[in-house]
Amino acid sequence: MALGDDNVELTNIRAPRVKAARRLAKRSFRDQDRRFVAEGPQAVREALKLDGVTLELFATAEAEQRHPDLVDEALARDLPVHRASGEVMAELSQTVTPQGLLAICRFVHVPLEEALGGDPRLVAVLAHVRDPGNAGTVMRAADAAGADSVVFTDASVDPYNGKCVRASAGSLFHLPVVIGSPVAGAVQAIKDKGLRVLAADGAGERTLDDVDLSGPTAWIFGNEAWGLPEEVRALADDVVRVPIYGQAESLNLATAAAVCLYASARAQRVP
Repeated sequence: MALGDDNVELTNIRAPRVKAARRLAKRSFRDQDRRFVAEGPQAVREALKLDGVTLELFATAEAEQRHPDLVDEALARDLPVHRASGEVMAELSQTVTPQGLLAICRFVHVPLEEALGGDPRLVAVLAHVRDPGNAGTVMRAADAAGADSVVFTDASVDPYNGKCVRASAGSLFHLPVVIGSPVAGAVQAIKDKGLRVLAADGAGERTLDDVDLSGPTAWIFGNEAWGLPEEVRALADDVVRVPIYGQAESLNLATAAAVCLYASARAQRVP
């Protein structure tokens, strides 16, 4: 198995290709290079399924042994595969315990009009969501619920943030993702496609039990701490809360989003 340009393990954290990959931890450099890091075997596996998305692979010797299929797939696609020392991988990784495998990928987001092409029935809109872990988990839940797309508005976290990519568990590569769209414009475009827009908010007067979710629906999810601003709530056709049957004060954003998306998915699939 021939790895890298000279089949020599990368051990210098100041090597040009290591520095080029390391800089992608910062959003400004991601935007400049239009590249991001997908870390871990699940993310790498899903990235490799998309033609032209993965640009190069870094793997420790141990990771090569654990995931030979991924290394072989990258080599079969004529991608550069660099064997990295543990020190280099620790420099590149954005986790406390690196998994020894990461890919450098091209941006995969699409324009809003493309994401809403066809006849979408379920869309997730992230408005003012700032926590990358929550945002990635919402992407994963949307993917699992069969959503047609996820829209990150211009006030939300960057979906290419390393923590967000990891939390999505590969879902970033599964469904159309929009970034940087003004929330008002996104909501209007969604309404123009015939979807009912619901704002998920703990202060909503109606609950999931009170609304018909069988039709095409878009959910707006807000900030983890203070929910949705009034001007965003006003854009929705209805403001809906998840009913609390026990004594918990509330649900966190990702859990509430999963409940809402699955409620719509189930209602849309009832014969």
